[in-house]
Amino acid sequence: MVAVGLCLTPGLAAAGDPLQVTNARVPASDEIGIDLPLVMTIRNDAAEADAILRVRCPFANFSVRHTVDRGEGAPAMREIKSIPIPKNKTIELTRDGYHVMLLQTRQKLVDGEKFTCAVVFQNAGTKETEVQVSRTP
Repeated sequence: MVAVGLCLTPGLAAAGDPLQVTNARVPASDEIGIDLPLVMTIRNDAAEADAILRVRCPFANFSVRHTVDRGEGAPAMREIKSIPIPKNKTIELTRDGYHVMLLQTRQKLVDGEKFTCAVVFQNAGTKETEVQVSRTP
């Protein structure tokens, strides 16, 4: 099986692609070397569930998959091995749920900039995804 990366723009997905990544965004920042959440919308119309295994972005050294636990006390981020993407569902990765933290940014991120990041899925392979830098969450 060969995985083919597709470039997807926010709100526009490749026709016929059973797994679509849209509305990927990261907050703008004037600092370098910080950690920022990457959020996005994922639609999985495939016959089986999938999972995000990793994300590579040119402006961050590392990425970690997180969920937010709401046990006793304040909500806390917890690192997880992968982010599940159920079949026939659309999920939103948000700051207060599943999300990807981009660690040790390499540059300032200016509102309106766009980057291409690689989102690696267990079954669907690598999806080249446009990420918008935005002041609004």
